[in-house]
Amino acid sequence: MTTLFISDLHLEESRPDITRAFLTFLEHRARGCEALYILGDFFEAWIGDDEKTPLQNQIAEALKALSDSGCRLFLMHGNRDFLIGQDYCDRAGVTLLDDPSVIDLYGTPTLLMHGDSLCTLDEEYQKFRTNMRNTQWQQMFLQRPLADRQMVARQLREISMAKNKGKDEFIMDVTPEEVVAAMEEHGVQRMIHGHTHRPAEHPLTVAGKPATRIVLGDWDTHVWWLTASADKAPELHKEPL
Repeated sequence: MTTLFISDLHLEESRPDITRAFLTFLEHRARGCEALYILGDFFEAWIGDDEKTPLQNQIAEALKALSDSGCRLFLMHGNRDFLIGQDYCDRAGVTLLDDPSVIDLYGTPTLLMHGDSLCTLDEEYQKFRTNMRNTQWQQMFLQRPLADRQMVARQLREISMAKNKGKDEFIMDVTPEEVVAAMEEHGVQRMIHGHTHRPAEHPLTVAGKPATRIVLGDWDTHVWWLTASADKAPELHKEPL
């Protein structure tokens, strides 16, 4: 059996090519697999389970069909879609994962994260992240009319894009010391995350032992996924979108 990991699809109406690629991926790559983990930024934006756009409904139906076929589905919040709630997860047949979470991946404890919390050099973003993850703020936001939430989401996206243009690349990448600290805290020698859009496998040392950090790729020009099985080490794959 095989387990798959993906992240950073940033699904949205303006990129039907990514939607088509994902639906094909579900049918030809994920069908028959043991589990599929989606590690954040699955959607480009999420303002509440009550929005129910045609795209959101289409994706929920496709995920539910895969879940019903026997593949276990897991979803982790990203920095774009942290408001995905239990209602949507129930519709899609997926289990919502905490960030971070440790799983037993064929005998190897593996730390799963979206990855944005590791970018501690970006102090401005970390303050924003803390505010957005505040339960009271989220409850107040979700009580606002749908049109208001859509407007706020557009404004926040524009602000984020403008600010990121002026930041050095290293600031928006993970902080190496934070990676080691997180792995030591959870007692693991393997980490899998997304967010940075820099797919690669990084060897490192954690608690005096060899360790590995695997970064998933974003679905912009290529489809990226990671495979793992009981008899084969995790391996990154890509193909043109």
